[in-house]
Amino acid sequence: MDAREVMVPVSDPSSAGALRPVLPDPTLDVSIVVPYYNPGNRLRATVEDMVRVLDASGMTFEIIAVSDGSTDGSPFTLAGFPESVVRTMSFADNVGKGRALRAGLATGRGRYLGFIDADGDISPELLAPFVSIMRSEQPDIIIGSKRHPESSVHYPPLRRLYSWGFQHLIALLFRLHVKDTQVGIKLVDRRVIADVLPLLRESRFALDLELLVLARRLGYTRIVEAPVRIRERFGSTISLKAVWLLLVDTIALFIRYSVRHDYDAALAARAGSGDTAAPDQG
Repeated sequence: MDAREVMVPVSDPSSAGALRPVLPDPTLDVSIVVPYYNPGNRLRATVEDMVRVLDASGMTFEIIAVSDGSTDGSPFTLAGFPESVVRTMSFADNVGKGRALRAGLATGRGRYLGFIDADGDISPELLAPFVSIMRSEQPDIIIGSKRHPESSVHYPPLRRLYSWGFQHLIALLFRLHVKDTQVGIKLVDRRVIADVLPLLRESRFALDLELLVLARRLGYTRIVEAPVRIRERFGSTISLKAVWLLLVDTIALFIRYSVRHDYDAALAARAGSGDTAAPDQG
């Protein structure tokens, strides 16, 4: 049977308590979500590479490809994959990478859940060492880091400057002591996703940051930063608009988290349920 496509409604309650995803029972080792918007033929190649790498790992897995309102026909390039290997979901409209990720993660059946960008800048080959680290060290979260000493990164100086400035802003606003929050590959223990996913609100590019901030607050502090190889494609750039939107969303998250304390009640309820890690003392 070919991969089945599920249409996802665009409506999304904004309050932290309104959306309470319940993860399905874990029946696989790994679930990887691939959010995408108009990636063209690169999508098929990326997913094929993911299938090959994960199959070689010896773990059971699924790939959940979520179209964020793509209009370039890219969802059709995934035809032919078995539904047990690649499941597809689609938003009718472009609602944001963060919301596509949340929708995909909420359906994940893996013991470990993660995500990777669809554009091919980050090689799916990196999933193999990520899975190996998760098996051997059993951290709460593994994040790719451009600033890891073993990383190989090729992108313009201006983009390096954006990244450097953003990470210093993160350290200042959230006291989140990781070197890079925004690389588009992460692998997370199921317990963390189960606790944090119902609290997430971000719809665009700051979801990675929101996930890390809330996980740390709930006591999930075992975060491994792993090296990455990023191959910048011709024409693959971060626009000033995208940088501005990320900055706006980051400031909005800071206001919700540290000024209005919008997450406090939900975080206290999660921490008091007895299902989370020990409270963060940092």
